[in-house]
Amino acid sequence: MMWKLVFVIIAAVSFIGLAQIPGGFTDISINDEGAKEALDFAVLIHNRHSNDFYIRVVTDVIKVQVQVVDGSQYLITVRMARTPCRKYDANDVCAPDPDPAWAQPYQCIFTVWSRPWINDVRLTNQEC
Repeated sequence: MMWKLVFVIIAAVSFIGLAQIPGGFTDISINDEGAKEALDFAVLIHNRHSNDFYIRVVTDVIKVQVQVVDGSQYLITVRMARTPCRKYDANDVCAPDPDPAWAQPYQCIFTVWSRPWINDVRLTNQEC
């Protein structure tokens, strides 16, 4: 009976340890300055490379994580939607279109690698 208790304690400690793997991703707030900059950059590149004439904006931030590597790697999950603003107009603020059929909401996961000390930011992956 005692060996069962020891096994359960060892298994629990091992499981808790897996949640904090060194070098792994850690949840952070979107209010983190680096995360904000990474998301802004990802959305800019996403819009630049889309075939749509209209700007897409973030409607909801679902999850933000960071991994410290040679710099910071951000993994950001968001919901996005189309706005009535055309890509190359001079509009500063664009809100999502209220009509869901026009807004065409969707989810994206952006991976952004940032090394600010050498002024290097890259969108390394996007899944939308």
